[in-house]
Amino acid sequence: MEHPPPDTKNWTWVLEQQCPECGFDASTVSPEEVAGRVRANAAAWRNVLNRGSLVDRRPPVPAGQPPKWSALEYGAHVRDVYALAAERLMRMLKKTAPTFANWDQDAAAIESDYRSQDPNKVSYDLAVNAGKFADLLDKVRGDQWQRTGMRSDGSAFTVASFALYLLHDPVHHLWDVEQGFEAIKEASG
Repeated sequence: MEHPPPDTKNWTWVLEQQCPECGFDASTVSPEEVAGRVRANAAAWRNVLNRGSLVDRRPPVPAGQPPKWSALEYGAHVRDVYALAAERLMRMLKKTAPTFANWDQDAAAIESDYRSQDPNKVSYDLAVNAGKFADLLDKVRGDQWQRTGMRSDGSAFTVASFALYLLHDPVHHLWDVEQGFEAIKEASG
């Protein structure tokens, strides 16, 4: 089965402008709000991953277009994003200006075979990982919001900007999933 193409966009622009697809606007969220929004997002994913046979169906795409991820694949990705976010946030809080190794999300999807994972397990692990990230954010105080870290591609973050940047990913993927469910519904008829 063909895999969706790698996402090569640098999404850091979502810190400066509203996402035209999902509507996320970082300027309307304070870093202190992110932990609560992460927990709400994890609850929304629980509902998505409990949608029965729709969960592992990839949405139809026009002829000649590459496939898109199923809700299950997006959920597994978000689970791993939250785990990585907690790890990186911990490093930013404990070390001075750490640099983060590249994470190839597309390779992770293939290596971990996101498509064949158990939706209940993905939902549980996503909630646990989101909780760990949110709990760490709850403990950030004062000047800690300005601690820094850098991705291997040179993108620099403060804890505050990292929290907002990270929040967009699972929010955006909920939007992706809803678009996919709509496409499946329309194709079914």
